[in-house]
Amino acid sequence: MAPRLVKGFLTVGGWTLLSRILGFARDILIARFLGTGAVAEAFFVAFSLPNMFRRFFAEGAFNMAFVPLYAKKLEADGAEADQFARDAVAGMVMILTLFSVLGIVFMPALVLAMASGFVDDARFALAVTYGRIAFPYILLISLAALISGVLNSNNRFLAAALAPALLNLVFIGAMGLVWAFPGLMPMAVPVPELIYGRALVWAVPLGGAVQLGIVWWAAARAGHRLLPRKRPRLTPDLKRLLVIAAPAALAGGVVQVNLLVGRQVASYFESAVAWLNYADRLYQLPLGVVGIAIGVVLLPDLSRRVRAEDAEGQRYAYSRAFEFAWLLTLPAAVALLVVPLPVVSVLFERGAFGPDDSAATAVALMIYALGLPAFVLQKVLQPLYFAREDTRRPLRYAVAALIVNAAVAIGLAPIIGFAAAALGTTLAAWAMVVLLWLGARQMGPVATLDRRARSRGWRIAWASVGMGLVLWVANLALGPLFGSGWRALALALLVGMGIASYFALAQLFGAVRFVELSGALRRQR
Repeated sequence: MAPRLVKGFLTVGGWTLLSRILGFARDILIARFLGTGAVAEAFFVAFSLPNMFRRFFAEGAFNMAFVPLYAKKLEADGAEADQFARDAVAGMVMILTLFSVLGIVFMPALVLAMASGFVDDARFALAVTYGRIAFPYILLISLAALISGVLNSNNRFLAAALAPALLNLVFIGAMGLVWAFPGLMPMAVPVPELIYGRALVWAVPLGGAVQLGIVWWAAARAGHRLLPRKRPRLTPDLKRLLVIAAPAALAGGVVQVNLLVGRQVASYFESAVAWLNYADRLYQLPLGVVGIAIGVVLLPDLSRRVRAEDAEGQRYAYSRAFEFAWLLTLPAAVALLVVPLPVVSVLFERGAFGPDDSAATAVALMIYALGLPAFVLQKVLQPLYFAREDTRRPLRYAVAALIVNAAVAIGLAPIIGFAAAALGTTLAAWAMVVLLWLGARQMGPVATLDRRARSRGWRIAWASVGMGLVLWVANLALGPLFGSGWRALALALLVGMGIASYFALAQLFGAVRFVELSGALRRQR
């Protein structure tokens, strides 16, 4: 693989892995103290609201349009590129401050749109209160995402990849403080779940401020002074940004409507919002480590190659990104599909989170695992479009995926219950991948996998199947340990055998060459 691409993948992926591990610690504590009750579901909905719009404004539409334009300006004139970034910061502050105020005022309507099944019970009022506290996070995290785009375009990945880990540390710290010093919270809150819920929701804006602070500091150290010197103004460059971002924003909106459909369906089943959230956190580990790394690194790299009309370089970058994604994502999907219950029970089953919660969460996790490769392959395919400033076709594909999701989730909910929400999300992801792949064929050879990627793709698939068989047998052998006080050891042994068997089979089948990985790691150091 290209040294610069692999270095970026490893930097972003490594720090994202740390963030996801801390995220697991956070979710283990949330499951321990909140379980799947009303407070937990209200918090998950409240936190999902700014996160939904964050993906809409930040990592989604705005960033996908901003990064290619900034990267191209950077090739010509770094000072002009930073001025463009300052104008974008000014515009974002103005728009999202107004949006945050409106969101706080109309929070009951937003909660109703997100989880109408909460109406007429305690979850609704809690979600509205929590949502008003958490909603300003959207401004802080959107600014952090924009500045991260500047850093990533300059091949500075560390701070932007580290920032999400800091958010999880804030969450963990908040729960730790309440546990160690319960007197910090007002005595008027008598229910323990409410005390932890209040601490968690106040940690949301605090965590956003910490994330923004670290990337702003890193950008300043790198010589990028992004504090606007003028009031917001609609420059020709910003007009171009809006023209490109508008279809991407609509596409991002469609993706978020997909999530909205799932939440709505789940809100009509008691505890289902929490079950889906915990399952989502588990499959987000490989999705975050691999998918985010590829999306962050590949888009600016492809944008530069498109500007330079480097067709062979575009194909090479696309093929190596596919290899990296397939190598790490497919075995993760197989593992979560084969042994979901041991993973869920060991990580979450304690305190307020019981065996029935583990079983329901495992069902959702299996369904999400079927879609995991599709979620990551979208991150490989979408930069092919965005690097060419083509945001219209992804919008059309997203609308088609939305129809698939809504038909499955709503249509099957009366038959299979809350699992329909997860199934709709998975099938919509695969529909999106198929459409993106078919559309990319019109780009010619630059959007086709080279011979090496095609060959290794099949070898990776066989190695993953072999690993799945090893895990299935090992799970049967370790079964008695999972019912004892040694269940954490049993899971560690299971994970170890899975990793060892996969990489042994991958080497045997020629799916990966360790000499390549060791060389990439040396360059990373």
